[in-house]
Amino acid sequence: MDRSERKAAVSAYKERKPVAGMYAIRCAATDEQWVGAAPDLSTIWTRRTFALRQGIETNQALQSAWNLHGPESFAFRVLEEIDLEQLPYGRERALKERVAHWRQVLGAAAI
Repeated sequence: MDRSERKAAVSAYKERKPVAGMYAIRCAATDEQWVGAAPDLSTIWTRRTFALRQGIETNQALQSAWNLHGPESFAFRVLEEIDLEQLPYGRERALKERVAHWRQVLGAAAI
């Protein structure tokens, strides 16, 4: 990648609009699921897997399952995307309500 291509790629990255929403992580070996919300769905799985590989995940049940069953047992999926610009007020409450909804629907734990 030459200098101009790199500059264009960096510029495009800075101008991208992150998509917020709800996501689930599922362990195929135990069928356990964890649901959470993220301000940028495109980066949350990378962040979570980094923490899991380092052994520093804050959710101890998720970390224990990862350690026991390994990374190949886990899958990530986006449950719902939310346009935060349409929620100028009460964003945190709205995200918490949606996480609670998905936890109930999936019988999942919170992250």
